[in-house]
Amino acid sequence: MNINGGSLRRPTLSRRAKILIGIGVAILVLLLVGPRVVSVVTDWLWFSDVGYSTVMSTMITTRLLTFLVVGLLVGGVVFGGIYAAYRVRPDFAMLTSPNDPLVRYRTAVGTRPKLSALAPAIVIGLIAGLLAQGSWATVQMFLHREPFGETDPQFGLDIGFYAMTLPFLRLVLDITFISLVIVFIGNLVTHYVFGGIRLGGGGRRGSLTRAARIQLAVIAGLFMVAKAVGYWFDRYSLLSSDRRGDIYTGATYTDINYVLPSKMILMAIAIICAVAFFAAIALRDLRIPALSAVLMLLAALVIGVIWPAAMEQFSVKPSADTKEAEYITRNIAATKDAYRIRDGKDVDYQTNWTNTPVDQDQVNADSDTLSNIRILDPNVVSKAFVQRQSLKNFYGFPSQLAVDRYDVKESDGATRQRDFVVAVRELDPQKYNDNQQNWINKHTVFTHGNGFIAAPANTVDAPNTDISSDSGGLPEFLVSDLEQIKSPQYKNAPIKVKQPRIYFGEMIANVDPDYAIVGKEGGDDREYDTDSSSYTYTAGSGVALSNIGTRLLYAIKYGERNFILSDVLNENSRILYNRDPRDRVKKVAPWLTVDSRTYPAVMADGSIKWIVDAYTTLEDYPYAQRMSLADATTDSRENNAGQTGRTQQNRDVSYVRNSVKATVDAYTGEVSLYQFDTQDPVLKTWMKVFPGTVEPRSELDKKPDLLKHMRYPEDLFKLQRQLLTRYHVKNPTEFYRANNFWQVPNDPTGDGNSGLKQPPYYFTAARPDGPGAEFQLTSVTTPLNRQNLAAYMTVGADPNDYGKISVKSLPTDFQTIGPRQVQEAFNNTASSELTLLKGSVNVTFGNLLTIPVGKDGILYVQPMYTESKSSDSAMPKVYRMLTYYKEPGENGRLRIGFAPTIGEALAKSGINPGAATAPESEGTTPPADAGEGGDDKPSTPPKTEPDDGSSSPERDEAVKEMGSALEEVRKAQSSGDFKAYGEALDRLDKAIKKYESTGG
Repeated sequence: MNINGGSLRRPTLSRRAKILIGIGVAILVLLLVGPRVVSVVTDWLWFSDVGYSTVMSTMITTRLLTFLVVGLLVGGVVFGGIYAAYRVRPDFAMLTSPNDPLVRYRTAVGTRPKLSALAPAIVIGLIAGLLAQGSWATVQMFLHREPFGETDPQFGLDIGFYAMTLPFLRLVLDITFISLVIVFIGNLVTHYVFGGIRLGGGGRRGSLTRAARIQLAVIAGLFMVAKAVGYWFDRYSLLSSDRRGDIYTGATYTDINYVLPSKMILMAIAIICAVAFFAAIALRDLRIPALSAVLMLLAALVIGVIWPAAMEQFSVKPSADTKEAEYITRNIAATKDAYRIRDGKDVDYQTNWTNTPVDQDQVNADSDTLSNIRILDPNVVSKAFVQRQSLKNFYGFPSQLAVDRYDVKESDGATRQRDFVVAVRELDPQKYNDNQQNWINKHTVFTHGNGFIAAPANTVDAPNTDISSDSGGLPEFLVSDLEQIKSPQYKNAPIKVKQPRIYFGEMIANVDPDYAIVGKEGGDDREYDTDSSSYTYTAGSGVALSNIGTRLLYAIKYGERNFILSDVLNENSRILYNRDPRDRVKKVAPWLTVDSRTYPAVMADGSIKWIVDAYTTLEDYPYAQRMSLADATTDSRENNAGQTGRTQQNRDVSYVRNSVKATVDAYTGEVSLYQFDTQDPVLKTWMKVFPGTVEPRSELDKKPDLLKHMRYPEDLFKLQRQLLTRYHVKNPTEFYRANNFWQVPNDPTGDGNSGLKQPPYYFTAARPDGPGAEFQLTSVTTPLNRQNLAAYMTVGADPNDYGKISVKSLPTDFQTIGPRQVQEAFNNTASSELTLLKGSVNVTFGNLLTIPVGKDGILYVQPMYTESKSSDSAMPKVYRMLTYYKEPGENGRLRIGFAPTIGEALAKSGINPGAATAPESEGTTPPADAGEGGDDKPSTPPKTEPDDGSSSPERDEAVKEMGSALEEVRKAQSSGDFKAYGEALDRLDKAIKKYESTGG
């Protein structure tokens, strides 16, 4: 082609250059795509191994189809827009100058017009498809949507529309908007390059061909039609408005009365603008569509933004408490439904708790509570587990242990439910020494942990009377490991484990990369079991490494050549990975949100299962309060997260259901998902998406041993208690004024000004609404910006009363002392002792428990620990127990107990300690009374058993000796004489035993 006498030739490449470019492209593609292919293939092998291959196949199929559909549609639209502009180009394009830069582009495109249109379409289609495939969950929820059976108060639509249909429609609209914008730009540029559009300047007038005008007008008109549809659906999104997010989530008075009408007006204007653009097809005058575009922009600014903001500022805010009342009422109702905190159904309220004088006889007879007082803090005693039960340097325990309950046959022949601090003895890869860090040891020898360790939470081995002693104040360990299960006495153990080997756990996975290679082909066992024996994994789990192809895949995955070179691998080798229980559940069910904490439990068949709570969540539930998972679930324990500390993901939700209970076998790694909430429509939807992956509730009901170990999940309770600090208020005007809100107090055991909340606590106590003991998760609240107690919350975890929240609010006409105030009182009580101790040991205050006793009594209990200052031998021991209790009567004293045992501390607080669990070496805990914090007048100790009216000179003498010894203890405390203090404690101990021997 000759232009202005010149000849333009396409540049050509030599054969060598083409080969080099091809090799470079191939290497680039391999580097970009290769790791992804390896990841997909190894994931498929893993999903097939755990029995959830349908989950991965469904995800891949959905992603591929979404990618293809969106990519083809967007790419096709872009191609059509560009190619259509090329087809109607002018036959002759007038040059704007002799050196017109567009000439080369016209020449290049003109030689291969389809390819020139196809290339950008393919690129844009690929990008659109890649972005859209990430929304596979939105697509599947729409295709398998389930109705909620509840309607919103504004439009009367089923909640399922907002949860599952509206997100999909928004996705479609977003893709449409992006496609039309790109098509408009592509069409505009193509017309400009080929002369369909000419810009003015230099004395020339701009021009626009009829074809260019028609095509651009059609695209712009379609965009305005899409915008009108978007305005229509914007109305529904208002029900999750965050305009008054500091007060409540949901459509406000401004949204409903000003923004909603503005959306309808803007929709009408968008339709008018669309008509104006379509009119440009027949009309050559472009001023009408241009004016309509300006009108649209001004209307969106004035009607959509300025007008609602002005009305909000000058009309709504001056009387917001009354105008917002209706919408706050909607928010309260929706929030209670979305988070299951509905009055009467989910939450029982008791007002003016403790307003009635305490019946001391009821308190003393409350054995369900007093016998289960937890004196071991699972966040403190981990070091004791490490020091006494680690056995080897490569074993360990998490820094935060778990609390569970088991049935125990006690000395009186009765079987009772008791709390235990539990953990499994896991491999701790961070503790390997230098010789153990090689690949063979890390991945083929040290493959599993050994044992389930439990300690009764309500007792210790003996009272701690000597801080230098190697006993006293320590947990009483119940050990189920490879050695203990062989002993003859093990058949009488309350917790019986048949397979104590731990191949899957929290700490094992706390190293990158995490995998173990098991299996042998003849020869000796390789895996470390005990000092005198080795072992080979027999469960059959894991991906087979029997061929060179699979080994090569994992060599690439982990960047480890030993998969190919090591002779440790054989025909029977298998690889175990993804061994953290929570990660394992999350991988097989990516649509679930897992709780940040899990715990091991021993089943009836002797297996150890990790129990993982899992939630279904929604981001937008109409009018329900939006909550940050991370913020609501963060508490003081995050500072002590340790090796396996997990926190919730940082995202917002407005609907949560604990719909799934999951288990992971600690030996086999088998993952089981059980339907727990049979009414949750979100779970029903996902069960349709992935049929057969979640077992129905009927299967869970067939496993009573699993049901009795299920706890109410902490993260859900933290969300609910945070909401209940506000949503216990039912009156919308009071809610707006926030004059009766509560707050979760900061943890009093640490820095009270740190802003970290006090965590909830598990323990067994009397049921809040009936006879018998129940495993509960509890917390307290204080009034907003105050330290006194406002309410006590507890939620049942036993199968028959699971999930029922009890809220006991205290009277507001007088104040009840709160956790921070009690902690300060404890600090003052123990101050003289702390002065003596801190020079030689570290002192730690354990969890401060608030425990209802009797009907209207409140008891605070806290253990005080001492541990060596030497970090390599530090082992916390319960040194003293502190109790705080108000005596019956309007003018009853607030009394503090400070003693080596819980029984003594209760006695000093005026509570009969007969029901309290005593250390094994102590026998029945004796009573003693020190008054409030250090009353100098010792009173007659309460009896530990019913008084039969008889007395004896021996008993009276023992009482006098106890009083005298107690007086010497106080004097030694005051003087700071540590030696005298120890001698006085010894004398008190002898007097106590003498008193008991007389039947006291």
